[in-house]
Amino acid sequence: MLSAGIAATQQFGAIAVAVLLSGSLFAQGPASAAPAKSSNAAKGPWAYSFTLDGYIVPNETSYANPTFTADHNRLHLAARYNYEDLRTGSLWAGYNFRTGHKLVLNVTPMLGFVFGRTTGIAPGCEASLTYEKFQLSISNEYVFDTRNRSGNFYYSWPELTYSPVDWFRVGAVAQHTKAFQTRLDVQHGFLVGVSLKRVEFTTYIFDVGWTDPTVVLEFGVSF
Repeated sequence: MLSAGIAATQQFGAIAVAVLLSGSLFAQGPASAAPAKSSNAAKGPWAYSFTLDGYIVPNETSYANPTFTADHNRLHLAARYNYEDLRTGSLWAGYNFRTGHKLVLNVTPMLGFVFGRTTGIAPGCEASLTYEKFQLSISNEYVFDTRNRSGNFYYSWPELTYSPVDWFRVGAVAQHTKAFQTRLDVQHGFLVGVSLKRVEFTTYIFDVGWTDPTVVLEFGVSF
């Protein structure tokens, strides 16, 4: 089970790298594709989001993980805490790519600076592939610990979801993290989420049937 989980995480990482490379190709378009003069509509407004994940971890300290993002056209900025490690913050900058109509691919390669209990530099990528009511997504990164090379690690959060209606989704999820430890190197689970306009609530339950379950309660709002 454990080796299979690790192999699955490595495969997701490989997919993210491939997607990141393909995203670079999407950025290369003919010069005529850009308008001669930028208009207010082309500039577009800023879009913000705030997400708070509450981790209920058996036999360990429970904690909260806030994330704030700001997007303006292709620019992506983010700030996180307790994400790469406990008592650790990170600041990110990335570039948004999008292509497709019925089959939609979104890719955001990023670079982050990590500081706190863990300090380092982290290249990462967020990507999603959406087809009608199904979505496959992944958020991953590799942290190069600048204090101790042995502290280098890979973080990954892949999801596969199905939305029978716009306001409801269910799916499968996995996580490989440094913030907490269980008997499993890779946590596997399921999710149930609901949304109301710009607000979302999602419950994640990991490791049911393998060990004591870890529960993550997520609240998100966009504005």
